[in-house]
Amino acid sequence: MSQDNLIGLECTMCKRVTNHSKKNKKKLKERLELNKFCNFCKKHTPHKETK
Repeated sequence: MSQDNLIGLECTMCKRVTNHSKKNKKKLKERLELNKFCNFCKKHTPHKETK
């Protein structure tokens, strides 16, 4: 898997990078936002893409 396709997903509640995902950067120009489970908050929260 290529490193340039990997993105970090940061929890909007605790501000920690808790998940990683893949993204096609040629098709999706805007930042990704998904609901994911945060191990620190112990609940599903919105996660935003980081650099």
